[in-house]
Amino acid sequence: MAQLLLVGNSRWHWAERSPSGLRCWDTASPEPPWCVPPLRAWAAVGSVSAALALPEERRLPFAQVPLAGAPAWLGIDRALAGWWAWRQQQGPVLVADAGTSLSLTLVDAQGTFAGGRLSAGLALQLRSLHQGTAQLPQTDGVDRALPPWPKETAAAMEVGCLQAMVGAIKQAQQQLEEECTVWLTGGDAPRLAPWLEPGRFVEAPNLCLEALDQLS
Repeated sequence: MAQLLLVGNSRWHWAERSPSGLRCWDTASPEPPWCVPPLRAWAAVGSVSAALALPEERRLPFAQVPLAGAPAWLGIDRALAGWWAWRQQQGPVLVADAGTSLSLTLVDAQGTFAGGRLSAGLALQLRSLHQGTAQLPQTDGVDRALPPWPKETAAAMEVGCLQAMVGAIKQAQQQLEEECTVWLTGGDAPRLAPWLEPGRFVEAPNLCLEALDQLS
């Protein structure tokens, strides 16, 4: 069965249509030579090596993502997520994509791109703390239950970075002039969800792949 592929900054995101819905999974970037699976459609956040031999005729161009007012410099992942969240919400949305970076993408009630913000994602923050200090340990932010005030260093780092991301999302939502629903997506969405106020956000970890499915 033909698959969908979104080439991200640090991971490859896959999906396959099945009778029960869209089955999604992530992998590391492959090393050539490799066997390219049958692809229904694919998109890439950045450049992709020609050695990977992805079929160009299956690539979804940025111009085909129907997000009104989207500038050419906007990442196609943000355009896909913003359009599909707005299409489902039928109202203004703030998409918080928690991946390598934390991107906030605002789409107004008419489905027009209205701006955004970018900051470091969880793994990038943790890596920077480890590399930029003398005594803070390396931690990959594994998914685990964390107390609000940890007594162990690695856990304190993780909570601090998660709270910085949550604070950025909450502050952005509070600063908007009209009521706006947050759509939370990306690999670290499940880590952030417990720290956000219930009823004020929609968790949709595979928003970009769902959009790619709709447009192909």
